[in-house]
Amino acid sequence: MIRNFLGVLLATLASVLVLSGPVAATPAKETPWLPEAAAYRLTLFLGNLEPLPWDDIETAWREPYRGSEFSIGALAWVDRESDIDAAQLLNAITHEDRQAVFAEATRLIALRIEEELNRAVAVEDPAHAQQAVRTARELYRAFEDGIAAAERDAARQIGLAWLELNSSMGSAGVLGAGVTSADRNTMVAARRVISDYLAENYIIDDFARRQTLSALPETAILSGRAIEVPPSLPPGSDIFDQDPLPLLVLNFEEQGIDETDLPLVAYGDMLFDSAQIFGSPARDLGLACSTCHNRSDVNQRLFIPGASHQPGAIDVDGAFFNPIFNDRRDDPLDIPSLRGLRFTGPYGRDGRFASLRDFTRNVIVNEFGGKEPTPFMMDALVAYMLEFDFLPNSMLTTDGRLTDTAQEAARRGEEIFNRPFAGLGDRSCASCHVPDANFLDRQAHDIGSVSPAYEGARAGALDTPTLLGTAYTAPYFHDGSLPTLAAVVDWFDETKSLGLTEEDRADLTAYLETVGAADEPYEAFDTENTAFRLAFAELTTFASTIDTLLPRRDAEHILLLTDTVAADLSADASTMSNLPARPEVYALAERLAAVGAAVRADDWKAAEASWTAFKSEADAIEERAF
Repeated sequence: MIRNFLGVLLATLASVLVLSGPVAATPAKETPWLPEAAAYRLTLFLGNLEPLPWDDIETAWREPYRGSEFSIGALAWVDRESDIDAAQLLNAITHEDRQAVFAEATRLIALRIEEELNRAVAVEDPAHAQQAVRTARELYRAFEDGIAAAERDAARQIGLAWLELNSSMGSAGVLGAGVTSADRNTMVAARRVISDYLAENYIIDDFARRQTLSALPETAILSGRAIEVPPSLPPGSDIFDQDPLPLLVLNFEEQGIDETDLPLVAYGDMLFDSAQIFGSPARDLGLACSTCHNRSDVNQRLFIPGASHQPGAIDVDGAFFNPIFNDRRDDPLDIPSLRGLRFTGPYGRDGRFASLRDFTRNVIVNEFGGKEPTPFMMDALVAYMLEFDFLPNSMLTTDGRLTDTAQEAARRGEEIFNRPFAGLGDRSCASCHVPDANFLDRQAHDIGSVSPAYEGARAGALDTPTLLGTAYTAPYFHDGSLPTLAAVVDWFDETKSLGLTEEDRADLTAYLETVGAADEPYEAFDTENTAFRLAFAELTTFASTIDTLLPRRDAEHILLLTDTVAADLSADASTMSNLPARPEVYALAERLAAVGAAVRADDWKAAEASWTAFKSEADAIEERAF
């Protein structure tokens, strides 16, 4: 019973406590969703996209959400676990009636909560009663953020009611010891608080028309008040870093230069990891440049339903991130690597930006709805990204030739790579992927991999991508449609009538795999070099730029830094394996937050004192093993 009670307590705290402050770029693991609650949240999310992806909404109810711990979808689950008929919901989806889908889905979730509460109060066995309450509580989670945003007092009352309901169920004890009887009066009273609220707000015949689908209660909608529901990602989303984590190769580090001696670069490094430079919802969800581009490379696990068609891809000009930038096309792109960025211009998949600065501003302001960055921010970001280098590859010379360590098949493939083909207009693969120019030509070509949007369209030209490091960035092509480098070779052979033999294909694939290889592609972690140590070193390096900003009394850029780094320090501390050391890191985060608080109060003396204390404490922590 204690474990069940704690589970409900922890779940309820989210509705009782109100968290404030900057959102960290380090995401937190999400509790799994029950099938019908997951389908409902996916419906809310997808229902706000423009145009509406009706096939995805139907799939959300028929199939398990991505990463679900359940093997069946919501409709099958409801059919198995419930007496509720979902026919009206299916009918609304078939007729593509957005308001009806919202109404039927909302009623279904509320009725399922009631169904489980009925079971809880009807059974005599405490274990079964507690299970029913736990299920009802997990279903209520689908409405929870909407209620908390609209009516905090009601959210607290309902949160307490869940606690009272669970604690009043009684206990069967252990081996006959510790048996307690159910408190029926408390149980019924607590259940009434929950049921009355559901009846008034979620189990009604006619819902007010929703411009934006959300879990807001009906009374809040009818009040006409402007209510902001914190943005959330739907079930099945994954914004965690790739595992294993790509190795970051920085030009200055390879030359033995410490980043703390490069304040502009260090500040740009911080901005690359800061959600604060974007607008909502990206900022509020903790999405940063580094979320998609882990350690300058690709996050191959990133997935957001409605914005991604597969892991490692995202549609950044859809309705979710910045509605005003919505191109109304379902065209997610495979996330590109940023390695060797100073060599790979022009920028953008179709090479539309000649300037890295213009490209970066477009990402911040247009794609993710952020405020106009200051010239200093742009200088810093560009300075940092221009330090991204390719992965070292001992099988390749700096002018793109294979070394003696390359296998014989790759050497045969090198000859094929440089051979002209009639199907390529008497050019070779190397004509575009120029070996002594980092395997690119800085031009855009239409190779026929993009279906024309309309008859006569000439919009299929894409920027030539480098082949360096590609062994670790599958899948391939702009839309990630080809899973392997061997599939890329097959595609060119078949579509361009190259006439390659099976051995030729194997040799050319071996060559591409060799060119795209690396000596050390991933970060190497051990007991000494842990993920937390890496994060801690990065964050304290970011903070070092305050030494430059404080004398300049640069409040705007100091606050952006303290808000970002303090939040991330706290978030990363939660991942430490050394539990006794966590309080020290939390205290360090508070010390940095105090710098920001003093700057906001225009108390520069206090800011300097807090900053001095931060540096001293950070040095002391870094000297000890975590």
